[in-house]
Amino acid sequence: MKGLVYKSTGSWYTVKSETGDTFDCKIKGKLRLENINSTNPVVVGDFVEFDVEDHDQQEVGIIKKIFERRNYILRKSVNLSKQTHILASNIDLLLLVITLKNPITTTSFIDRFLVSAEAYSIKTLLVFNKCDLYDEADEDSLNSLINIYDSIGYETIKICANSGKGIKELENKISNKTIMLGGHSGVGKTSIINAIDGALNLKVGNISNQHSQGKHTTTYAELYDLENNIKLIDTPGIKGFGLVNYNIDEISNFFPEFFNVKSKCKFNNCIHLNEPKCYVKEKVKSGEISKSRYDSYIQIINDDNLKHR
Repeated sequence: MKGLVYKSTGSWYTVKSETGDTFDCKIKGKLRLENINSTNPVVVGDFVEFDVEDHDQQEVGIIKKIFERRNYILRKSVNLSKQTHILASNIDLLLLVITLKNPITTTSFIDRFLVSAEAYSIKTLLVFNKCDLYDEADEDSLNSLINIYDSIGYETIKICANSGKGIKELENKISNKTIMLGGHSGVGKTSIINAIDGALNLKVGNISNQHSQGKHTTTYAELYDLENNIKLIDTPGIKGFGLVNYNIDEISNFFPEFFNVKSKCKFNNCIHLNEPKCYVKEKVKSGEISKSRYDSYIQIINDDNLKHR
């Protein structure tokens, strides 16, 4: 049978078959050997092939094949090994929920999220929530921020989850898609889901918190079915996903506005720091590339985890 992985707890997987039946599944031992760079060979969002066997008068699924993934998101393993931990796969759209206050979402946080999404070839929708709480000065700041990302080509939307403003438009953008939500605690992720599908009746604070068991404990993902054929993958690990095994000279490729003009730099291997006649820096100086985006780029390439080729 073919099915979709809805939940992973490390050794057991909840798989829903094409007929809508749910099975508790284990994996064949050899599957672990085929994915030795990851701590978890099967992840939420995977399409798998499995057989059903009887064990002590209970039906147990045995996963024997993982179908090719369109994409995936990973992070470094929580232990000190060089392995990675895949958070989820086959994601159509990442939603980054952003607020200007209560809490503040910084541009550096937004940009790190977008760079990681670009690296894993996943489209991102920037969702600006709590817009009903902003005064005129906040609204000006919000529009300036949105203009930065609109000009690059990112899709943005303003909503108010509590009042319902913008929810229908958001719902239209995510219908028939598998989505993941990212963003700081308190930005309204659970409120957004409840506004879209009140039948779930998730408690505020549940999304991306419900599986956490401690600061360094492995966390587990789960997929929910929402109205309008929306599939929501929830994992607290979305906070910690980032660039793994990339070199410094690759990072500018994940800034679309850098990538589009970097061929005009004097040097082919320009990393837009101290090189002469850097076209990217010229665009920053002229204001055609946002200074905040360039500052985020500098922060990322100064990260100790990034390597020179």
